[in-house]
Amino acid sequence: MQITPMSPRCGVEISGVQLANADGEVMEAIKQAIYVHGVAVFRDQEFSPEDHIAFARRWGGIDINNYFPLNEAYPEIALVRKSAEQTTNIGGAWHTDHSYDQVPAMGSILVARTLPPKGGDTLYAHMGAAYDSLSDELKQEIEGLEAFHTADHVYKADGIYAQTDMGSDLRGQDLKTGAVHPIVIRHPHTGQKLLYVNSAFTINIVGRTRDESLPLLQRLYDAALLPDNQCRLEWRPGTVAIWDNRTTWHNAINDYQGYAREMHRITLSGEALAA
Repeated sequence: MQITPMSPRCGVEISGVQLANADGEVMEAIKQAIYVHGVAVFRDQEFSPEDHIAFARRWGGIDINNYFPLNEAYPEIALVRKSAEQTTNIGGAWHTDHSYDQVPAMGSILVARTLPPKGGDTLYAHMGAAYDSLSDELKQEIEGLEAFHTADHVYKADGIYAQTDMGSDLRGQDLKTGAVHPIVIRHPHTGQKLLYVNSAFTINIVGRTRDESLPLLQRLYDAALLPDNQCRLEWRPGTVAIWDNRTTWHNAINDYQGYAREMHRITLSGEALAA
């Protein structure tokens, strides 16, 4: 198994392994690479829906997505899709999946099934690198602070997606979400300090209004998106990406109008977060 960095501080490509057969020490090495680097990309994979589910179960628990359409034959798999006629995509802004849950998902296994001829890349940003880039004064300012996260404004019946041509594809418009997490968490496996806020789902700092919270939150968002903290995944047939939601943000680029794109996603169960 060979591990090649994708950028100075975010992401790796792992070669010499077929995920369908990964287990034991190989699985543990893959996990550790993802915990540390945030995202790992695997090329030229033979990875059926059955393989996808079996690999996820060898990793740990599976969280069924509440919002995306599900694969009818394999409901563990959520469909992240956009038709050739649609103009809006899913996940087309910087975010961390499931930060609005009390116990957020660990991460995701995303498999390319239908790709446009070009475009549709995914960007990632490393939240450990983001925290490390903060000044000592800013680190001190956010020490001990917590923030409130919700997805209601995104997915509810009159939310952001409902105003677009993606709205009718999604589920869960009647769900209520909300969770409070530390702004700085420690990764449960590496111990690394990570920023845990994101502009999609973080609403306010606990004890402050949204307007009072935004200047500080924006400083943190800006730090997260320094160029060296990011990497870019160019999808190809046979590509699988696995990322850690504690360690990364991601952003699906919507630059392939007139073409369909469908990805299969399994969300991996997480654990409670701690400062």
